[in-house]
This record gives sequence, C-alpha cells and structure tokens, in this order.
Amino acid sequence: MKHPVTPDGRYFVVRGRLWRMANPDLNGAERSTLTKRPMSARRAVRDAKAGGDPDAEAAAHRAVDEAKRALGERGPVWWTDGAPDFNRHMAKNTPYADWYSKIKQARPGGS
Repeated sequence: MKHPVTPDGRYFVVRGRLWRMANPDLNGAERSTLTKRPMSARRAVRDAKAGGDPDAEAAAHRAVDEAKRALGERGPVWWTDGAPDFNRHMAKNTPYADWYSKIKQARPGGS
C-alpha cells in the first residue's frame, strides 16, 4: 500500500494530508479517459512554464482543475450521506485522526 486509504474510501493520505479519491461510481472507461486529462494538463503546465507563457500556464492550470473536478477529486463531493469534505486537511485534525495514528504506527518509518 503506497498511500493508505481511509476506511470509507474517500481519501488517501500523503505525508499526513488527506487527498480526495476519485468517484468510485465512474465506470472503468470513463475513469481511464478522465485520468489521462490531468496528466496531459500537468504536462501543459510544465511546458508553459518552461516556455515562459503565463496565459498558456493559466489555461493549463484550469484544465487540471476541470479534470480533477470531473473525477470527483475537487468540487462537490461524490458521496451522498452529508459528511463534510476534509480534502487537503491534515488527517490528525479530522475525524480520521484515530485511524491515521494507528496505521501510522503500523507502517515502516511511522509515516
């Protein structure tokens, strides 16, 4: 397990921070297509930065955001139980704190 996933499947954790998972209700083909979009947009960000083109960079950042929203990783949450969104919060400061402290202790290096 490279990055632990919360028991409810809503987030994965990187360096103690929660990051929202993609919507699990997306079908395989749709998820595959949508997953390629942010990767392509990130390459466009890199290229625009290297080329010193701020307009192209801004457009590429918008494309990344649009792709992440389509995946459900940003924007409105994809779950329907009314639970709040803790995207980008430190796990230790959320209701996942107890779970995270246990898995953190169990992982090699404790991180």
